[in-house]
Amino acid sequence: MSLEEIIPALALIAVLILVLPSFISSNIEKKTFFKNLVIWGIIILTLMILLYFFL
Repeated sequence: MSLEEIIPALALIAVLILVLPSFISSNIEKKTFFKNLVIWGIIILTLMILLYFFL
């Protein structure tokens, strides 16, 4: 892996570390947590598919 791939990956991991605690604390109930997790999964999957086809 080159530096051009490592830096964005580290940035995404840093954002995940910053956002994850508040995401978990605001979704204490398991039903709400999994609902939000599924919604974010669909959003990310859709973006990945669109980027794959258009870039």
